[in-house]
Amino acid sequence: MSKVLVAYFSATGVTARVAAELAEAERADLFEIRPETPYTAEDLDYTDKQSRSNREMADPECRPAIVGKVDEMSRYDAVFVGFPIWWGREPSIVDTFLDGYDFKGKRIIPFCTSGGSGVDKASAHIRSLVGNGVEVDAGKRLGEKAPDEDVRLWTEQLSL
Repeated sequence: MSKVLVAYFSATGVTARVAAELAEAERADLFEIRPETPYTAEDLDYTDKQSRSNREMADPECRPAIVGKVDEMSRYDAVFVGFPIWWGREPSIVDTFLDGYDFKGKRIIPFCTSGGSGVDKASAHIRSLVGNGVEVDAGKRLGEKAPDEDVRLWTEQLSL
């Protein structure tokens, strides 16, 4: 049995709920990717071109500071990485997390919470960030109201 971590960023609490269900289903450790400067409603206003989230997502080099680190990432074989979809992919703060560790030899399993956008673009971007020697799954979109049963059925298919 693999040692599993569920790492997630949640701006509004939706991804946090799904991450907790996933960690319970997998008997995994849970790590919240928390911004050093929390996001406000104004920061998340996608209609404002000058909002913090719009500026971050427009800059491919942006890496918002996060609070805390995973102790001994080396002990994990698989890492679920969860996030809401922003502008078609994972938020820049998730990139900060991914840049902070060596994932060689590990399996990364992205999951997103979204009302309709898929995880494909995010999975491809994550693959480009972590480089060779890391298995990155296609990932899964879990809606805001994903039943526990959907999470359980998905994780059973993963063979961790």
